[in-house]
Amino acid sequence: MANSRLYCPFRRKWVASTPEEGVRQAFLRAMVEQLGYPQSLIGVEVPIEVGAGVTKRCDAVVYTSSLRPLMLLEFKAPEVEITQSTLDQAAVYNTTIRAPYLILANSRQTVVAHITTDNQITFLNTIPAWSQL
Repeated sequence: MANSRLYCPFRRKWVASTPEEGVRQAFLRAMVEQLGYPQSLIGVEVPIEVGAGVTKRCDAVVYTSSLRPLMLLEFKAPEVEITQSTLDQAAVYNTTIRAPYLILANSRQTVVAHITTDNQITFLNTIPAWSQL
């Protein structure tokens, strides 16, 4: 099958072309091309420790210029609904990296949450452009 792999410019390698990977690549490309996020500050499949010796992988993390986590992104295949459990999964990952933004997307839905320093969550209608942060 010709489309069984696609190139991930963030990881600089060819990866399996799954529905979730297609969502991830399209979303991150839009963040770079339309919202001005520097490609060099986006990590994909970032390993994080979520418990004693338990390592998970974040779908993507956007870092600030000083390399602090800014956004944790969780992607789902288009047919997978974004639910409270999706948000809970991202929140568990975020207890480790403490990014002020959580973004969940499946190509049909995008949820953007901003977490303040006192742990208040505000849901935003859009993803802020890089220049707004």
